[in-house]
Formats: sequence, C-alpha cells, structure tokens
Amino acid sequence: MRRIILPALVALAAGLAPARADVTLFQNVRVFDGVSPSLSAPTDVLVRDRLIERVGPDTPAPEGARVIDGAGHTLMPGLIDAHTHLIMSTIGILELTTSDPNYPQLRAAAAAEDFLMRGFTTARDVGGPVFGLKAAIDRGFVVGPRIYPSGAMISQTSGHGDFRALAELPRADGELDFSERHGYVAIADGRDEVLRRVREQLMLGASQIKLMAGGGVTSDHDPLDVTQYTEDEMRAAVEAATAWNTYITVHAYTPAAIRQAIRAGVKVIEHGHLADADTARLMAEQGIWWSMQPFLDDEDATPFPEGSSNRPDQLTITDGTETAYALAKRHGVRLAWGTDTLFSARLAARQGAQLAKMVRWFTPAEVLKMATHDNAELLALSGPRNPYPGRLGVVEQGALADLLLVDGDVLADISLLEDPAANLLVIMKDGTIYKNALGP
Repeated sequence: MRRIILPALVALAAGLAPARADVTLFQNVRVFDGVSPSLSAPTDVLVRDRLIERVGPDTPAPEGARVIDGAGHTLMPGLIDAHTHLIMSTIGILELTTSDPNYPQLRAAAAAEDFLMRGFTTARDVGGPVFGLKAAIDRGFVVGPRIYPSGAMISQTSGHGDFRALAELPRADGELDFSERHGYVAIADGRDEVLRRVREQLMLGASQIKLMAGGGVTSDHDPLDVTQYTEDEMRAAVEAATAWNTYITVHAYTPAAIRQAIRAGVKVIEHGHLADADTARLMAEQGIWWSMQPFLDDEDATPFPEGSSNRPDQLTITDGTETAYALAKRHGVRLAWGTDTLFSARLAARQGAQLAKMVRWFTPAEVLKMATHDNAELLALSGPRNPYPGRLGVVEQGALADLLLVDGDVLADISLLEDPAANLLVIMKDGTIYKNALGP
C-alpha cells in the first residue's frame, strides 16, 4: 500500500507546484548587484526559469522570451527581512488569542501577499506557526515570500514569550496554554525538555531555532534585565541544532544575556540594543551575527497604553539603539536587518520606510547591501536545513531570480522603497513575475 500511496502523493505535490516562468530579459537596466556601492552602467539581465542566466549588455532575446524595457531604472535583488513574525504581524493580540485558530492563519496569508508586494521576497520568521503558510506559498496556493521558519519560540517559565496569566499558575505536567497548543511558543525548563522542544521544531521543518535568552518588552512577567535559561540548558539547544547542521538564534538585549548565549555556542543575537563595548567586541571576535532592528521612539514604535508597565522598558531599548549601531560599526560586527513588526497592520505596511530610515546610520548602498547580500549570508547559516538552496541577495549569473525593478535610482533616493505600490515596477520571485506595471 505504501508503494502505491507515497508515489501518488509525490506526484500530486509536484502537480501543485507553482508554474515557473520560462525566459525573461530585462533590457537597459542599471543594476545594484547587492554588493557594489554604485549602480552599473546600463545593461541587460536574462532570467531562465528560476535562475539568472546572464548579466551583460547587448544580450539577445531568446525566442519567446518576455522582454521588459527597464528604461534605465534600477534592477536589484529582492529584499530580505531577517526578523519577522508573519502570523502575528498584522493581527491584534486580542484577536489572535480569542478567535478561531484558523482565522490568524488566513490573515497571515493576506499579510504574506502584502509582504511580497512591498518587494520583500524572503522572510526569516523567528517565531510562530508558519509551517503551513510556508507550504501553501511554496506549492503556489498562496502568494508570499520565501519563508525560513523557526517555528515555536523556545522559552523558559516566565521567559520572554511566556504569555500565561498569573491565574494559570501553577502549571500541571503536560498542561499547555493557547500559545503552546497552536505553535507560537514552547515553554521548556531543564535540559531534557529543551532538547525535546527543539527537536520537535526541527521535525516540523525549522530552518533555524529561536530561544529566549533574556527579558523583553511585550510580555509582562520577564523583566528586561533578567538573563533567561542556564548556560547548560542553552547549550542543550545548541547541541540539538548542531546535530541537525543548523544554528540557534536568541532574543537578548543585555550584555549578560548576550555573553551567556555566546558561551553556549549561539551564532546569532536578535536585538542586542543594550550591548556594551566589550560585548560588541566579543561578538566581532567570535564571528557572531547581530540581527538588529532600528527601534526608535517614533511613528514605528509599538504603541502601549498610557501608563503601561511596558513603556519604560521600551524607552530603555530605543535609547540604546544609537549606541548599539555605533558599537556594531566600530567593532565590525556582522549586521543583519529586520523589522520585528507585531500586532499592527499599520506598522507592517511601513516595512520599506523602516528600511529607509537606516540611512540615519549607514549610506543607502550599505543599507541595501544589509537587506540583500548580508541578510542572505545570514540565511545560509542554516546549511542543509536551507529550504531554498541557491544564492539569494545578489544579481549575478547563477543566482536565484528574486528581482525588483525600481522606478528611479534607489541608491540616490532610498525613500523610493517607502512607496512600493508606486515605485516598484516589477517584482519577481524565483523567476516568476508577481507584479509588472510595464506590460502584460
């Protein structure tokens, strides 16, 4: 029976895969290749199926090719958001926790399409039940970005991500709350439980694992200064991920939390806005990635009610952002960029604006390199767990064809990305065009 059913299922899955574009030729484009600090001279880029076949002038159009006249506009790699939570990005927390569990998933499908239409062709999702969404996108049922999923965030009791009310304590063995039952968080205490929960996410298809290593802002029972997990517990997670040839990333803000995570063998620090000079130097020396977000007390700050106990911690973090970026630059830490938008459709729509604001600390070319080439290098840490083998984040021969045609010189005016509906003329992911404002 297995010999009959399994091949049939494989054939069915193949039939459901999205159709690939055949050949597309972009003519007369100025290329930002993901690395260079300036645009190329006018040239052509030929895409065949999923890959970039040629970059160079005077490229003949193959018979039957779709030809797009770039008219001197910018062709660049698709953008990568290295810190996302697609299931939680646009839905309010009350709706999330009180609605039918299928409703957030359907909302997330709409959010994923909007994500792609803003020019973000890849999402590194660092917490939430996105395995089904990823499968639906990859098989062509839903429009959205490539997703590198972490699955449920691993948290200790009273860690960042433990959203239980005090009335739910004490917890009986085997008892799971809403967030655990639906794959948002896995609460694990002790080496054995950490190993189990990490292995479960790997079994589900995680490309990397996210642990909570310190306090945060959005949950109520984990003070910002607290270091979470023992070094041995965290090392257990690293051992489990390493055995699967992938890595652990951690939520951490303070020097103590960051340093313990590094000692345990963690490869990536998410946030880190309160790091000091010695900690930044250690990250650089150890080759640790610093996945930071441009948190400021501005229009993109997560809104908290007046008098909320979360507000002082939020201000502590936003006050640390300037120093954190300065330290990262001074010590040469490998930087990634992401948004970490939660529970707000308005903030999610400002994804391009949150990228553009990075010119406060970097040149436009440095910002775009971070959101393309550099973020793609971070994704590659997942090794054989990488769900999309191939080169991302660059425009070069043999790379995966995730491309944006921008109406104008994006290195001269990065604010073009703040209005993707008006300024993104073509959006291509995996060789398939999802938007073409220049023709059929």
